[in-house]
Amino acid sequence: MARVARRGYGDDSIYFDAVKQRWTGAVSLGYTPGGKRRVRRKVTGKTKTEVKDKLKALRREMDAGIHSSSSYTMALCIEDWLSQGLTKLSPGTVANYRYLAGHAISKLGAVRLRDLTARHVQAALADLSGSMSTRSLRLVHQIIERAIRHAQAADLVGRNVASLVDAPEGKGGRPSRSLTLDQAVAVLEAAEKSRSMPM
Repeated sequence: MARVARRGYGDDSIYFDAVKQRWTGAVSLGYTPGGKRRVRRKVTGKTKTEVKDKLKALRREMDAGIHSSSSYTMALCIEDWLSQGLTKLSPGTVANYRYLAGHAISKLGAVRLRDLTARHVQAALADLSGSMSTRSLRLVHQIIERAIRHAQAADLVGRNVASLVDAPEGKGGRPSRSLTLDQAVAVLEAAEKSRSMPM
């Protein structure tokens, strides 16, 4: 009878959590010199296949030297960029960025950076599109993208998901009072007729 090979130290483990009704995968980070197990990194999913894919992505991050944290949220990511990435800008520009960053934090602040997806960013921008102009919406998108790029430089995340998303159109401004081309032509034709009419 063939023996089932035991999983070696440092290998990944996958198990079903009956309480949460979800699959969980864990990556062992090895042991300290004193023989104590280091904290394991975990991922969860609805299916075993989903967890396997997440474990592969996690392994790739670890191999690339990414040191993401479960407590590092988008709120912290954006705040870090605001405090460290705007040092060469004028106080007025910084104040404007801080104001607009508040909108990004209101929608994405609670999301952990390592869990952030392009769909998160897309949904956040779509929610804001009804209350912000297109220009302001693009600036919010820019803030999210630059904050993640700042985190990338610190090896806190592997890729910038915000760069995969385009900002949608914002709310319309006040209707323009200028004439359309057809309206302008009609006015000119009417004026021409009135000049040619006998007094």
